[in-house]
Amino acid sequence: MVRSRSLLFAAVLVAFTAGCASQRLSGADLDRVQRPAFISRIEDGAGPKSKVFQEDSAYSDKLKKLEPKEADRRLTVKLQQAVTRFELSERLRVTTLSRLPEEAPWTDVVDPARVASALESFLVEEVPANAPDYDLMAPLGADTIVEFVIQDYGMRSDDGHAGAYLKGYGRMFRVDGRSELWRRPFNLDAVEQGAPHLDPFKVGKEPELFRLAMTDLLDKVADMFVKDLTPANRRGAAPVGSTAPDTVPSAVTPAPAPAPTPPEQQLPPGELPDPDP
Repeated sequence: MVRSRSLLFAAVLVAFTAGCASQRLSGADLDRVQRPAFISRIEDGAGPKSKVFQEDSAYSDKLKKLEPKEADRRLTVKLQQAVTRFELSERLRVTTLSRLPEEAPWTDVVDPARVASALESFLVEEVPANAPDYDLMAPLGADTIVEFVIQDYGMRSDDGHAGAYLKGYGRMFRVDGRSELWRRPFNLDAVEQGAPHLDPFKVGKEPELFRLAMTDLLDKVADMFVKDLTPANRRGAAPVGSTAPDTVPSAVTPAPAPAPTPPEQQLPPGELPDPDP
């Protein structure tokens, strides 16, 4: 009985590890792809999240009577105002696709408008927890799906140094049979990377600062994906056309900064303290 439980635990561990591991795309597999469809989505409950004040006591003096939990809630509202979930997922899809070489199969992708029409509710602001019905891509002529999934994002802090973070994965799989050709998890953390401090109090006054930080992380993920999706060991694919024009939503061009809020004696409802001069 003990041995059976040990074997069961080992099997579960292997399955979990395999699901998280990377899988390199071979040139031979890519040569067999004819018409890919791109899907980018954000899992339900992925964010944005503020893990700043409750996990880092360095801001306690600045918060004064404001509870860390409430401060994180207020910052989360500001992060939601900075950039929508749809903008984030589209930024990752469009940037990756635009940086891929103009050669097959990337010049023969399914029209993004047709993908959006087929999936409907999966490309709106409230993304459901369940994955989309990938079989809907077959009638569009897609033989392969390239999917980008954001699982967790927001802001965190360590010892008074805050920054944005982004977690998820990308994968490529056949529509028929769902066999995976490529998988790449990503976990980018601006704090661990040593990026400049993203003052959460400044973000509270200028939420677009978070938008810019997320754009930087998304572009780094896109570069990672492009490198993975252009294996060197291909038979050779000559350009066969051009991809349909595609644009990134307003996440590309940050909105103008709002007028600064005049100082007040009491903390306004829903606001964080002013940043230090």
